[in-house]
Amino acid sequence: QAQLVESGGGLVQAGGSLRLSCAASGRTFSSYVMGWFRQAPGKEREFVATISWSGFVKYYPDSVKGRFTISRDNAKNTVYLQMNSLKPEDTAVYYCAAAESSSGSNFYTSTYEYHNWGQGTQVTVSS
Repeated sequence: QAQLVESGGGLVQAGGSLRLSCAASGRTFSSYVMGWFRQAPGKEREFVATISWSGFVKYYPDSVKGRFTISRDNAKNTVYLQMNSLKPEDTAVYYCAAAESSSGSNFYTSTYEYHNWGQGTQVTVSS
């Protein structure tokens, strides 16, 4: 199983940007669907973005669509989340996750579909 390590979180003012990175160990990263989730205090973990292992298919919920962009570099075993126009309601711990997939077009939006999780990185957006 891959180990996932997130980085790039921090404190930013509303309207600002951050780029999160998730570095994965292991030789099969290119066959994983990757996802980003977030969890605010007292709330359930929610889906933020996902990308197929081919990189061609991406999916976002309406809450971040047009502001967040997921991408991956299979040569570097890394997935990224570019977050623009941040809002205070984006404040949460952000987690990356990996799921094995047999198809380059698959993507997943539910937590139970992912078998590997990082430790999370805090993102705080001040108003």
